[in-house]
Amino acid sequence: MKNTGAVNVVRENTPRGRAGVGFAGRMAGFTLTELMIVVGIVAILAAIAYPSYQEQVRKSRRAQAKADLVEYMQGAERFFTVNNTYVGYPVPAQSPREPGATAFYTIAASTQTASQLVLTATAVGAQARDRCGDLSVSNTGLKTESGTAELADCW
Repeated sequence: MKNTGAVNVVRENTPRGRAGVGFAGRMAGFTLTELMIVVGIVAILAAIAYPSYQEQVRKSRRAQAKADLVEYMQGAERFFTVNNTYVGYPVPAQSPREPGATAFYTIAASTQTASQLVLTATAVGAQARDRCGDLSVSNTGLKTESGTAELADCW
């Protein structure tokens, strides 16, 4: 112990002879190599996960369009029951139809006669890359798609 007047100071000897350095003289932290390995692993995981995420987003948008097509066709059937014609049925313009919602499909009647109606949902924007393409449903219940995927995967 060293007497410095009114305060007594105790100094301990460390293995390297210096005070204040922990872990037996080694500084704590990560090396650049360790950080680069972690960055590489995260990049690989992101490269695998992001396309899967995008496909799930497209799939959920497609599900909304399918639900809207079926709902619009039910409205058309009610219109037909009252008027005995599909002519004059007001087809909504987009899916989803809520005000202010971003449209991922445009809805149109590709065929609209007195006895036949075919509603088609055409993918727009980022949804145009969907593997199912455009979706259609007719008044007879016939469902079609224009993409590369199987009909069962799309409907």
